[in-house]
Amino acid sequence: MVTRKEDTPTRKANRKYEETHKEERRNKCGNFQTMIPRELLNEINSFLKKYGYTKVELIQAGYEELLSRHDTNLAKLMDGYDDFFESEKKNSGTL
Repeated sequence: MVTRKEDTPTRKANRKYEETHKEERRNKCGNFQTMIPRELLNEINSFLKKYGYTKVELIQAGYEELLSRHDTNLAKLMDGYDDFFESEKKNSGTL
């Protein structure tokens, strides 16, 4: 059975603060609550540490990459208009 630590003035203040700001935090931030295999997690963490990226930066970069695959105008803007997608080559007939 889990026993609760002794109530101290600091713990009481922290609990009150957390309860007061719970909804504010929920509206401000989110969590994917997902699990990945430990081997992949270790590989990702090593990469992030080696190059100095955060997990948030990883998620943002991945999202932007996936988004650009579905929105060619966004992809061109991000890449500086220097490449074409296979679908554009087929549709234009000039490349």
